[in-house]
Amino acid sequence: MTTAAPLRIKEGTTEVWVSTTKKSSKGPSSRAHEPFYNPAMEMNRDVSILVNQWFLNSRDNHVRLLDGLAASGIRGIRYASELEGDFEVTINDRDDASAALMKKNIESLSLHNVIFTQKDLNVLLSEHRFDSIDIDPFGSPIYFFDAAVRSVTHKGMISFTATDTAALCGVFPKVCLRRYSAWPLHGPTMHEIGLRILLGSLCRHAAAYDLGVDPLLCYATDHYFRAYVQLIHSKNAANTSMASFKSIPAADIPLSSEEPTMVGPFWLGRLQNKGVLKELQRLVDKKELRTRPLLWKLLVLLEEEADGPPFFYTTSDLSSLLKLSPPPMSRLFEHLRHHGFLVTRTHFTPTGFKTDAPLTVIKEVFK
Repeated sequence: MTTAAPLRIKEGTTEVWVSTTKKSSKGPSSRAHEPFYNPAMEMNRDVSILVNQWFLNSRDNHVRLLDGLAASGIRGIRYASELEGDFEVTINDRDDASAALMKKNIESLSLHNVIFTQKDLNVLLSEHRFDSIDIDPFGSPIYFFDAAVRSVTHKGMISFTATDTAALCGVFPKVCLRRYSAWPLHGPTMHEIGLRILLGSLCRHAAAYDLGVDPLLCYATDHYFRAYVQLIHSKNAANTSMASFKSIPAADIPLSSEEPTMVGPFWLGRLQNKGVLKELQRLVDKKELRTRPLLWKLLVLLEEEADGPPFFYTTSDLSSLLKLSPPPMSRLFEHLRHHGFLVTRTHFTPTGFKTDAPLTVIKEVFK
């Protein structure tokens, strides 16, 4: 197979050589025997710049960052070039073509805070400890969770992407059961359920080594899931986290069928840390990021829904269920708040909302 000729591109303030046959900025890339660069993941990488800058700002010691499945190496190279603080970045990929391209970029940018390795990620994680570990695989990150929780330092961070959305969203439930030991549910709330299954799996792996999990920022967008989770080395923290790792009846999930199906086990705790989200919003204007408008929209939505309960309704699905036209979202929110209920938007869908109001109260505003 012929490797695509390298192209010079710019993300943030960093110019790098990348190898790509993908021209669209939408959707997933495809598995290929080359260090592909996927333009659709630019916002994903921009978020990681913000979160890792927050992480560096919160530490008073030398920080070891890891871009574990680097492919083109752009994420780790951007860390080295754009982040500020006392840190070093290990950029790893076992592929020969990736290694050659990363060496070219490290040399061309004269980066001195970068360590390059060419190893199986599980081997690398078993050999060294890191403060911030990024796992961005083609497909599922599950194969690296066990090694990652053993490698991460106290109050360190594990960030991961998952593109196996069909399994996590219930299109292939048996695949989800094999990979994550959890039963998904295909329906209006499937993306939140999939995200919570991912977090639940990390929680279960961490607890086996007496680690608790503290989700900082977790979201679903486009074709992937993304999560940033802090790990606390403490038996009490592990026990507290496991208290949020549960299975529930499908009937307890809004807009789901009432068949006697159990969903999960998955993470039922909060998905966001509002304090961190506020800090990230302050950092947005301090970084040169092409996706800034999208970042603002995402961060504001995540902060708004941070206090909401698990799962959400959508006006479109409620309208179909009740055979009534949906009211304006503003009127729905006004009605629920007037009756003393919490209600927020959600990033999972533009027509979605989270509320602690019972369905009987929600139905009133549709009549």
